[in-house]
Amino acid sequence: MIRHAAWILVALALVLGAEIAEAAEWGGIKPGDSTMDTVRARFGPPSQTKTEKIEGYDTSQWLYEGPRAPGGIQRLVVDFGFLVDGAFRPQMVRAFRLEPKPGIFTRAMVLAGWGEPTRVSPVDQLPRTFFYDDGLLIHFDKDGQQVESMLFVVPQTPKDGGGAPPR
Repeated sequence: MIRHAAWILVALALVLGAEIAEAAEWGGIKPGDSTMDTVRARFGPPSQTKTEKIEGYDTSQWLYEGPRAPGGIQRLVVDFGFLVDGAFRPQMVRAFRLEPKPGIFTRAMVLAGWGEPTRVSPVDQLPRTFFYDDGLLIHFDKDGQQVESMLFVVPQTPKDGGGAPPR
């Protein structure tokens, strides 16, 4: 119980410390800013690595699971390789996905930490999904209360220039 409460406090501190205009981040990783060195320094060597060619570029993926996964997380998947101003940066974090253990992130915690989402999936669509323009996509379980996965990407700008209503 104490460990669970400590994770909640750490998660909230990370979330509340981020500026609204900044990209969503977790555990010191921020897509479009962090690098392989950042991830390695924070989490150590991955459990598994993969390389893949995407749109002609060599990309990498690091997987942390089992004893190598961060506390409270079942799986952390980090994708590297990002095109910035026409230059490909193979060491830069493009995106990462968290798969937390049950009870680590709940709907109430997400709303307290990240606020109201920019958009949500239709009520009848499962799994329930929250979209945040600062680069976060959250999938909830069938009851819409427990987070199943969190995908962090670079900030998203809506095509119409403004965020859609949150409902």
